[in-house]
Order: sequence, then structure tokens, then C-alpha cells
Amino acid sequence: MSGKRRFVIGITGATGATYALRMLQALRGVPDVESHLVVTPSGLLNIKYELGLSRQDVQALADRVYSFRDVGATLASGGFATVGMVVVPCSMRTLAAVAHGLSDNLVTRAADVTLKERRRLVLMVRETPLNLAHLRNMTAVTEMGGIIFPPLPAFYHHPKTLDEMVDHTVARVLELFDIHVPGPHWEGASGSD
Repeated sequence: MSGKRRFVIGITGATGATYALRMLQALRGVPDVESHLVVTPSGLLNIKYELGLSRQDVQALADRVYSFRDVGATLASGGFATVGMVVVPCSMRTLAAVAHGLSDNLVTRAADVTLKERRRLVLMVRETPLNLAHLRNMTAVTEMGGIIFPPLPAFYHHPKTLDEMVDHTVARVLELFDIHVPGPHWEGASGSD
């Protein structure tokens, strides 16, 4: 691997495109990390609908960009060393494909490669309420070594804005990859019950 740590980001068609945007923005401030981005067509629709941004706006934040159809890209090979992958947000369709080894696009193929190479895979799943298929698919991915990380807000740092809530979640996810960005951290609580 080059001097930079390669980090893969997949964006799919679940709500929560703001998490992906903030993650890409945060990574711009980490000089030793190189971001590799794949966005599904549904992911692009949500980016436009939820954030009012174009494909080019989001792609400009990544170091490398791949077509989701390009299953022959370097990301599809275990020989392409990365520190891992996050799918943010992760649709239930993508979760199901990863849980069942269906590598039909570059997001699901890269996730499959991440698991088979025993690298860290984090799926920021977005759906409520959850049905039994969703829960079983989450269990299957967890049993394969993946991490299910629904982007649920924390309140112990007393966020004043949605951006603060999103940034906190993004920082927590990146910590799982030993990538450190500014953000509030739990300092413990003093006192007793």
C-alpha cells in the first residue's frame, strides 16, 4: 500500500446522505487517508433530493471515484489493500446483498472483498421499523465479521444542531478504522446514582 491509508466509501439509496457527505468532508482533513468512493444510482438520487447536490459535487470530495457498475475495478480485488470500507447510508437491499454474497455491483463486491480479506466493514443501515429479514441479514453480516452501525444520534455531548449530531456519528464510525477527526468524545460521567 502507498503512504496513504486507502479507505472505501459506498453510498447507497437509503436516507441519510448527509452522513456520507460529512464523512467525505471530514476525510479531506486527514492527510494520511485516501478516500475511494462508489455511489449507486439510488444513492445519487438521495444526494440530489436530500442535499440538493450533484454527482460532481460529491465526487469532488473523494480522492478516487469508481462507477458502481465497474466490478473489474481495483476495489473488486483483495490484492488492493485498504483499511476497510463503510457503506453510508446502507440500504436494506445492499445489506441483503452483502449478507448473501451477491456481488452484483461494485459496492456489494467491494464489501464482499472487505469481508473475505478480514478487513473492517461497517454498514450504516437506515430503515425503521425493522422486519425479520432485516434483522437476520444484520445477524449474518455480523457473523461474517461486519459491523452494523445504525446512525443513531447520541445526546450526552448536548448537541445544539443536526450538524453536531451527524459529525459525532461520523467521528465514531471513523474511530473504528483508527481514523481520528475532531468531534466530541465521551469523557465519562461523575457522580453516582
